[in-house]
Amino acid sequence: MESFLSLFDPNQDDGFDEEPELNGNSSGGGSSSSDYETDANSNECALSLVGGIPTERGNLIFDFEQGMLPPEPQIGNVEYKLKLVNPSKQRFEQLVTQMKWRLREGNGEAIYEIGVSDAGYLQGLSDKDMNASLTTLKQMAHHLGASTSVLRRKTISARRVVAEVLVRKIPDDQHNIEVRVAVLGGADAGKSTLLGVLTQDELDNGHGRARLNMFRHMHEIQSGRTSCISHETLGFDALGNVVNYKYNEMMTAEEISDRSSKLVTFMDLAGHRRYMRTTVQALSGYSPHYAMLVVSAGSGCNDTTEEHLAIVRALDMPFFILVTKTDITSPDATVQELCNLLTTIGCRKVPFVVTNTDEAISAGSNQVSENIVPIFCVSNVTGTGLNLVTKFLYVLSPGISNAEKDRLEQESCEFQVDEIFRVSDVGPVVGGLLVQGVLTENMPMKIGPLPNGSFHPVTVNTIHRNKAPCRVVRAGQSASLSFSLDQDLPTLRSGMVLLGDTGNSPDEPCGTYFFQAKVSVLFHATAIYVGFQTTVHIGSIRQTAVIRGIMGGERLGTNDCASVMFEFVGHPEYVRPGMRILFREGTSKGIGVVTQVFPVNKTIVTK
Repeated sequence: MESFLSLFDPNQDDGFDEEPELNGNSSGGGSSSSDYETDANSNECALSLVGGIPTERGNLIFDFEQGMLPPEPQIGNVEYKLKLVNPSKQRFEQLVTQMKWRLREGNGEAIYEIGVSDAGYLQGLSDKDMNASLTTLKQMAHHLGASTSVLRRKTISARRVVAEVLVRKIPDDQHNIEVRVAVLGGADAGKSTLLGVLTQDELDNGHGRARLNMFRHMHEIQSGRTSCISHETLGFDALGNVVNYKYNEMMTAEEISDRSSKLVTFMDLAGHRRYMRTTVQALSGYSPHYAMLVVSAGSGCNDTTEEHLAIVRALDMPFFILVTKTDITSPDATVQELCNLLTTIGCRKVPFVVTNTDEAISAGSNQVSENIVPIFCVSNVTGTGLNLVTKFLYVLSPGISNAEKDRLEQESCEFQVDEIFRVSDVGPVVGGLLVQGVLTENMPMKIGPLPNGSFHPVTVNTIHRNKAPCRVVRAGQSASLSFSLDQDLPTLRSGMVLLGDTGNSPDEPCGTYFFQAKVSVLFHATAIYVGFQTTVHIGSIRQTAVIRGIMGGERLGTNDCASVMFEFVGHPEYVRPGMRILFREGTSKGIGVVTQVFPVNKTIVTK
């Protein structure tokens, strides 16, 4: 062991300049002498009121009621336009190119603020100029095969109006835009009931009737507690209308996907502490874009709520909160408790209680860019506040940058197996997340690692996404894969990976027992020493590991950081440098990044 530990490494402008306004500030009655699109920085016509919800960076949330927006971001999917009236052909092409860039930044979605200067002042337009600007924006979107929908339109002063428009273009290689949301919360918070109401469009009777369609096992129906991962979908068409099972009488999951330009996939996770490992595995393995923390107005923030919140923060995942059961008791005390929890030194988030449609749109448009945590108060029995939640979800963007998406798609294929099913006449089916690369039907792959660390060649037969067949899966998308019936498959388990078949490449993939990681201990009651056993989560991997070495010291306490050597107890896993690690045992928690791996045997040849 000493010789092995000696290998341990202890050190391990968007490009579009706006044309200046040619005749000063725009006049209040119609077009200025220039018929070109302008994006003025002048603020003489803007309202003097400056306010909003501060963040750590000093920015403001996008709220028209505050009189001013933050300065236009140079990156991202938000664009300010003061006016879009009769642009020349050359200028129109420039605007279309700019829109294309904003759509790529938002993974198919962009927000346009019309009547707003680059500095964020709400200067507004006359009704004539606003209608002309919206027409131009629609023509720009049509040029790219995109659609537009006005999210809100406000009169600010002297008959001058501003508007916020959502531009959406489904990528050419996708049927719709998908946002994955993990649903967390205590066992009695009403998570399954909430999803039943949203996806079935039928209010609850106060006794849990809406949740019955969410359960997958008889013991869940009998106990009322979710014990495994359940996937549910909520769709939106191009105009923002909800598409769910009540859309028509014969609606199926496949039809919801076909009719929706945007699809929100909910992962209903277990709330009881008994199933905490399954919950953490789903958060780590499926890499949801957002977490939805559900809290009961009656019970408030319990230990499970704080535990889930700590895990979400450790994974650096944006989240929002829903306070349920407001028909039984007032949510005020629970909301205040949440605000106190979010503003503590260890969290430092800005709670934002959403009370109207404008605030819901503002929160959805800035969920990633700002440090806010939207809070909704809802009732599954009366339906109070649910319309604000659906409006928020309609605007919510996947949040991954286009540059990162392109980079991941250029990498070799890696599919993490999280669930395994056996379907009659189909054979074994694996479900999980494509971490990087592009996966197609009939693609040769290798699955593993096997007990000896090697990988077994397989061929992907069919692919399903959102309960509907498809031909291709791209990085960041979840899917289910089946294999040819005539293939000789090894024993499958959760935590395996499917890798692109590189033929006889010298860099054959191989499993590992030992790996090094730079870790930070979030909490431990006493101290961690060599020999400490803990459950390690790396992507879809969930296995007990033992700490075999701590570089630079003999122990680790709360808030301590160090390079640590781990050894898997059961079997080898596929781990690579750069992967995020989360380990927990009881109340002890820590996070880190893998820095070095030690393959079982680099000379293994798959038989």
